Amino acid sequence: MSTSVLDQGWADIKYDPDASSTTPVILHLRPHLDLLFSGKHQRLHTICLRKLRDPNPPVTLRYKDTILSSTEEALTRVAVRRTFGPTYPGDDLRYPGLWFSFEDDTMSDGVKTGLGDDRTQEVKRVLLSQKENDGKSQDALEEVGEVPIMAGDIRQAVVKVHHGVTLFFYPVSSRPVHVKLGETTAQDLTLDLGPPLRVHYKEDERMSIHATDNATGVNDEPLYFYNYFQHGVDFFITGPDHVVTKIILHSNVPGSPLFQRYKRCNWEIEGEPEDDEDDTPPRKRFFDRASTAYISPKVFPHRLIQFETISHFLSPREPPPSMHLDRTDEEEDITLPSATARLNAVYGYDGINLEVSESSQVLSVTLF
Repeated sequence: MSTSVLDQGWADIKYDPDASSTTPVILHLRPHLDLLFSGKHQRLHTICLRKLRDPNPPVTLRYKDTILSSTEEALTRVAVRRTFGPTYPGDDLRYPGLWFSFEDDTMSDGVKTGLGDDRTQEVKRVLLSQKENDGKSQDALEEVGEVPIMAGDIRQAVVKVHHGVTLFFYPVSSRPVHVKLGETTAQDLTLDLGPPLRVHYKEDERMSIHATDNATGVNDEPLYFYNYFQHGVDFFITGPDHVVTKIILHSNVPGSPLFQRYKRCNWEIEGEPEDDEDDTPPRKRFFDRASTAYISPKVFPHRLIQFETISHFLSPREPPPSMHLDRTDEEEDITLPSATARLNAVYGYDGINLEVSESSQVLSVTLF
């Protein structure tokens, strides 16, 4: 597995560019913190605190009213036991949701920094994750379990071409919200989702050059976007009745120009059921990478990757011609992992557009 690193001076972002849609993301804040975010839902999974006695900047570790560690006071094995009590056997001291490691993370050969029973052995790393009662560490590839703070967040968005999108929320018992093209209004969105974080009025007319002759001319009707960055969704609203005519769902793929502008929307494209009795119609999700159908290498390269799979799901024919979109045309200060990462391809299908990266990851889905 390769690793891509975006260096922001005081922070590094690490991820696997070969699986950027589902890769866990590590945010390293120099010199003390590593924050691990889960691969699919991109939620904070694990916090790792290290270099506890590095004075630049100084870190003080507290538990309730007790100072465990500072630049002047080292945290030792015996101090951990005195504070937290007995725990499970092993070289490290593990408690539910809390893990004290005595292994120096600068040593890659796995050599321990001291004997496992050394009472004065100094803690090198402290890891925090969701609470587990069996003493086992949570798998870094697992998703974060549902917690109350997730209430109101979108957990799933099911797309139906020509119809709209159904939004499912946390907690699981929440009522879903159906947003229908040409029917749902701006007022409906405000009632169901709350006010948008931004209202953007459409002033860019560059795409009008591609319009048909009967679509040209002056349009005095309102044209604006409701931007719900916290949900990873935009709604384009038009007409005197202020109805939704386009829906944009963002994948928030690491390494893409809009990474971290929007929260990831976990979208799935739903196909037509095979018959009237089929209550589980086929779906393609943003992270699906394997196809159940054979794809000719004459049409696609000799690999089955995300865009090719979804494209074949939308249309069994070869993909339509694409348009190139450079997301850095409007902003010059974006740091990207490669010079070609700024160029995306937009593929248009009947009722749906896909914005695709150079690595064939679907960055956004537009319904119209």
